[in-house]
Amino acid sequence: MIDEDRLVLRTPEGISFSLPLAGPVSRLLACAIDVACVSVLSSFAGAGLGLLGLVSADLARALMVLAYFVISVGYGMITEWSWRGQTLGKRILQLRVIDADGLRLTAGQVVVRNLLRFVDLLPAFYLVGGAFAATTRRAQRLGDIAANTIVIRNVRVAQPDLDQLLAGKFNSLREAPHLAARLRHSVSPAAAAVALQALVRRDELEPEARVRLFADIAAGFRSLVEFPPETADAIGDEQYVRDVVDIVYRSGPRAEASPRPSIRP
Repeated sequence: MIDEDRLVLRTPEGISFSLPLAGPVSRLLACAIDVACVSVLSSFAGAGLGLLGLVSADLARALMVLAYFVISVGYGMITEWSWRGQTLGKRILQLRVIDADGLRLTAGQVVVRNLLRFVDLLPAFYLVGGAFAATTRRAQRLGDIAANTIVIRNVRVAQPDLDQLLAGKFNSLREAPHLAARLRHSVSPAAAAVALQALVRRDELEPEARVRLFADIAAGFRSLVEFPPETADAIGDEQYVRDVVDIVYRSGPRAEASPRPSIRP
């Protein structure tokens, strides 16, 4: 759902989370920075291929055109995949590409939106892409529509006191540090933010809605990384979400804040 310049995601339990959509000006500025980066990389490639002009000018020109295509497409694909939806321009302007439904950005989506960038550029100066972005409800260019992605403003907001929110309970998932590290890498920023907000607002929920919400969030996290049964099976859904948020947002074992419970006969 679109609410003015925000995308509102609503869970089946009736909990809403909103994401600010990126405007055309900020996207244009980010694009200008990325174009400059591509130009610099292309100039280095051109300098390296210039020596081929001594052998064959036609071959040098053909390779330079090919190099520009590879660099311009590859730059967006590599940076958006490596930086979770951000290029250098988007990082500077605090923008991020995400799945239109708030899910984790996939490699296929990154490839599609960057391949269609050349269509959005037609006939010049992003005329096609700009026209789509100005007329679609989610400010999507053609590549975004095909890939089902949107660009949001990645504004940093004040985080709750995590030490207070997460203190007092032992996190058994940290008993498998290699799996915890894999989980931290697998959880998308959007999913982590939803889980954190669910913990912050859990007391506002009706009991049944609270149980269903944390069951859905926990199921999503459990599907990313499988922990040993002795580590995760005895954890309730809400505690599992709390442990995941602890791993994603805080580094270190936190043993002093969350001591392991003693087992008495």
